[in-house]
Amino acid sequence: MVSERLQTLNRRTFVGTGAAVASTALAGVGTAQRRCSDDEGDHGADDDHGRGGGDDEDDITYVAHRGYKGLHPENTLRAFEAASRTADMIELDIMPCADGEIVVFHDEKLGARDGGTRGLTDQHGYVWENDCETVLNANVLGSGETVPLLSEALAAIPNHVDVNIEFKNPGSAAAQSSTNLSGAELEAGKERWRSFTEDALDIVAKHGNDVLVSSFYEAAIATVREVNPDIPVGYLLWDSIERGLDIVREYDCEAVNPPYNMVKGSPFFNDPYYLDDPDFADIDLVQVAHDEGREVNVYTLDTWYQADQLAKADVDGLIVNYPNLLRE
Repeated sequence: MVSERLQTLNRRTFVGTGAAVASTALAGVGTAQRRCSDDEGDHGADDDHGRGGGDDEDDITYVAHRGYKGLHPENTLRAFEAASRTADMIELDIMPCADGEIVVFHDEKLGARDGGTRGLTDQHGYVWENDCETVLNANVLGSGETVPLLSEALAAIPNHVDVNIEFKNPGSAAAQSSTNLSGAELEAGKERWRSFTEDALDIVAKHGNDVLVSSFYEAAIATVREVNPDIPVGYLLWDSIERGLDIVREYDCEAVNPPYNMVKGSPFFNDPYYLDDPDFADIDLVQVAHDEGREVNVYTLDTWYQADQLAKADVDGLIVNYPNLLRE
């Protein structure tokens, strides 16, 4: 299937980055081969956004957050292999270890989680300050699973499952996230990210999965655009819709990935999700994004009710910690 909106607007398409020629368009951002049966039914006629009704499950891309971290030890091969059975797309996080190899890991520190009260692994210190042998042998959440290389993760995910690769950190505590950069600050930021971006995209090109690169870091998005403008990108919003949209437009991002409390028209708009007292501008982010031909993937959901309400608000993708929140 081809996304009607992307097809109509002839925007940069979501392509298989392992292909020699970037020419394959897929439905939605990372819409994979759907696992829904045909008898799930049509939930409504096309709406003003050019999609079927927002609660049509066939229209939704299901993104397994860190390989469904609520069900499996996060960002591990076991998680990715299991999540590949049900997810349209798998989300994972990458950063370098001290040797420069790119590993799949979320936190900046190997042992920090919940303010340092529990460790994500049995090792300590910044990931990029530890040699790769230490990082790759770190025990994730006492599961016996260890930290994988990006190349190992992509090899474990079947080609028909798409991958949302979040550029988490280039190996520097000085990298600036969730802020607009310009001039010398932006150039310095791109310099921190450039070699990491080149290395990561080289690895991606050796595998057959369709990929979306996402990040909270403007400089990461900027370097992806410079290294390979055919790679689709999605900017992750944090504390400001307006500032996020500025960056999205600056780099013509194919996707906007907001937290679920930024979605107007859902009961969660302006809820204290991770900010004590959010006051997002009265902007219909989904409508704006769709009017501009961009997809909206919302993070991070744990319950059927959240998934149901966000689907009804017409988002394109649900980034979830558990499988089958809406599908039987």
